Amino acid sequence: MTKHIFVTGGVVSSLGKGLTSASVGMLLEQSGLSVRMQKLDPYINVDPGTMSPYQHGEVYVLDDGSETDLDLGHYERFTHGPLTRDSNYTTGQIYLNVIEKERRGEFLGKTVQVIPHITNEIKSCIAAIAEDDVDVVITEIGGTVGDIESLPFMEAIRQFSLDVGKENCLYMHLTLVPYLKAAGELKTKPTQHSVGLLRQIGIQPDILICRTERSLAADDREKIASFCNVPVQHVIEEKDKDFSIYEVPLSLVENKLDSIIIKQLGLKRKPLNLEKWRDLLHRLRNPETELSIAVVGKYAEHKDAYKSIYESIDHAGMENHAQVRIGSIQSEVIERDGPERVLSGYDGVLIPGGFGERGTEGKVEAIRWARERAIPFFGICLGMQCAVIEFARNVAGLEGANSTEFDKNTSHPVIGLLDEQQNITDKGGTMRLGAMDAKVLAGSRSLDCYGSQKVSERHRHRYEFNNDYRQQLQDAGLTIAATSEDGSLVEIVEIADHPWFVAVQFHPEFKSKPTEAHPLFSGFVQAAARRTQSK
Repeated sequence: MTKHIFVTGGVVSSLGKGLTSASVGMLLEQSGLSVRMQKLDPYINVDPGTMSPYQHGEVYVLDDGSETDLDLGHYERFTHGPLTRDSNYTTGQIYLNVIEKERRGEFLGKTVQVIPHITNEIKSCIAAIAEDDVDVVITEIGGTVGDIESLPFMEAIRQFSLDVGKENCLYMHLTLVPYLKAAGELKTKPTQHSVGLLRQIGIQPDILICRTERSLAADDREKIASFCNVPVQHVIEEKDKDFSIYEVPLSLVENKLDSIIIKQLGLKRKPLNLEKWRDLLHRLRNPETELSIAVVGKYAEHKDAYKSIYESIDHAGMENHAQVRIGSIQSEVIERDGPERVLSGYDGVLIPGGFGERGTEGKVEAIRWARERAIPFFGICLGMQCAVIEFARNVAGLEGANSTEFDKNTSHPVIGLLDEQQNITDKGGTMRLGAMDAKVLAGSRSLDCYGSQKVSERHRHRYEFNNDYRQQLQDAGLTIAATSEDGSLVEIVEIADHPWFVAVQFHPEFKSKPTEAHPLFSGFVQAAARRTQSK
């Protein structure tokens, strides 16, 4: 029978439940087990697609077009089990499903209640990914214990062990053990209170993961074990990692977490194989070159807004034995101070995706600066659209060229709304979403990177290259390096006589892994490394 691991959090948010869950998934996979990952989020939004990046970080898109929580990015980077729309549910989705069933009369006139109807719906979502060939399902519960909105999820996972048997479930609780400088010691009381709340709900954690700045002393572990009713060896230290998040799995192995889980759930394993992981950390610690890349975006001050971008740059750095220093730059700063002052010294410029007019002209100026000075440039989604706008204005001579997203009356709408988007009014889940195939042009730099003329990449956009300007911009020197399979949509543009000028309409950052860097990110970092070496 499929085993279930439920990961909860306490004391404060942002402790790293997603990263810990992904690390556990990776360790079980590397032990020869089939793993599926899932995130249950207590907020009422139907999905994160309409939420501001300031509120929730990046929106992570799956192959099937689901707009999901950024933690699913951790799941895909660390593990290989397929993720689908069943891998991320919110309170909004759960209630929407139940209400739709009620409207169809499926409850036969019964009063619809949180228990059992909402909790049953949550349990059915958990059970949906426990297929016959899956050894372990890891379900992360968003938020912290004690939150009002998370109570139905906590009740559902409490009931779940009664449904499938306690021997098939394991509860892992992530908590904070803070260090008080004034007292000069770690404090275990917040963890005790957090576990106390969990036990009041009816859940006794099997394993405690303790986030801490300082190492736990033996008496700290014993105190936590005693007050929280867990074996002392099940109190796992997860000390802050200053070097890289990719150290987390090895740290958990050092604390024997994988062996505890295997034993607790009665699983059979193969010898743990972490050679690839140790190799990538070796390359990260021993770079052969150093370089710097400027990420110029609207949300640069919020690190989670471009989480997958930053991780993909790191993956490419590791693959190329390079240490990459990333500068997060607000595009509005470039509008105010100019690109020369802000970007000088960087070996590459990347413009990520986004929405809205704010900061757009700063992105356009950054692209012009990179193009004219032969600085490696990589544009993604809106970054590609800004590259087309810049090229149209400053190379093709189309004065005032713009996107109709920013100027509906522009004289040269080189970027326009997709035909399929013209009559759409609802904002949630209505963009061009998910994996789409593309044809890559022979002889292009992109083909050199991919090594294949047919590729599949994930999309999330409403606006697109205006085909009315395709020939005019090509005549001016812009290369259409890839299109959709039917040739109707432009997917990649390049400038041939530039060291590296590639811009894509899709989101390659959603396909990159630490052990398998995305080929376009790898090519971009290689170009930036060549520039720094030439200097």
